[in-house]
Amino acid sequence: MSTIFTKIINGEIPSYKIAEDENFVAFLDAMPLVKGHTLIVPKKEVDLIFDLESDEYKNLWGFSQKVAKQIKKAIPCIRVGIAVVGLEVPHAHIHLIPLNTVEDMNFKNERLKLTDEEYTEIQKSIINS
Repeated sequence: MSTIFTKIINGEIPSYKIAEDENFVAFLDAMPLVKGHTLIVPKKEVDLIFDLESDEYKNLWGFSQKVAKQIKKAIPCIRVGIAVVGLEVPHAHIHLIPLNTVEDMNFKNERLKLTDEEYTEIQKSIINS
């Protein structure tokens, strides 16, 4: 059965894509902790990040680095934090979260409810950075 991320990758579920190549996709989190919270997902459906082949794993981090630099330019923040939790969706992924305080990365925080216009504005600012 396809994960929700595979459905996003296949275009079955809409998303706000930030970047994409032949192996990975970056899109805004549908339930972000802060504005600019982005998910980096391998197109290959693998449950655990450490089950990726060695080259895929390295390339995932390289792709994430490029996207994190774009986020840092576009979103006012001190730095971009990284989280790999892996419990919420059985498909390997990395959270890139713009941080101004350590609390910005607290997954117990209430999630933002953004409008389509806010998502689109964030998406464009990251893509164009």
